[in-house]
Amino acid sequence: MYLLLKLLHVIAVIAFLGNITTGLFWHAHVARSGDPRLLANVMRGIIRSDQIFTMPGVIGIIVSGVATAMLGGFPILGTGWIFWTLVLFAISGVVFAIQVAPLQKRLLALAEQAVPSQHFDEREYRALALRWEIWGALSLATPFAGLALMVLKPAL
Repeated sequence: MYLLLKLLHVIAVIAFLGNITTGLFWHAHVARSGDPRLLANVMRGIIRSDQIFTMPGVIGIIVSGVATAMLGGFPILGTGWIFWTLVLFAISGVVFAIQVAPLQKRLLALAEQAVPSQHFDEREYRALALRWEIWGALSLATPFAGLALMVLKPAL
């Protein structure tokens, strides 16, 4: 059972980190076009993929991680690499909820408004996109640091 839970944990981490990474990549790729139709489409896809992969990944990571730690006899708050990974994971979640998700909605709205009006404020979009990329990178870097802690298991 321990190994099955550990496998589910790893699969959830892959889905979670992979989705965030590819979302940042695809937006950067499409942003070079400056086409609001493409930007709206990619942002809708990113928001949808967060619903399909990121949020279930969060639940899978937490449930399988806690269950694996308990089954393995690891005190969750007393094991440094587990505790600090949870802190990093929480930081990622707060950054996502407070910065990334609202910026995604604003980017989508800006791009969608530009399609029928034929007026796209690319400067405003790029400024928002830069903020989204910076906050998105932080939301990605913290769980990647947690992944390193989980694999390396340093004495903390």
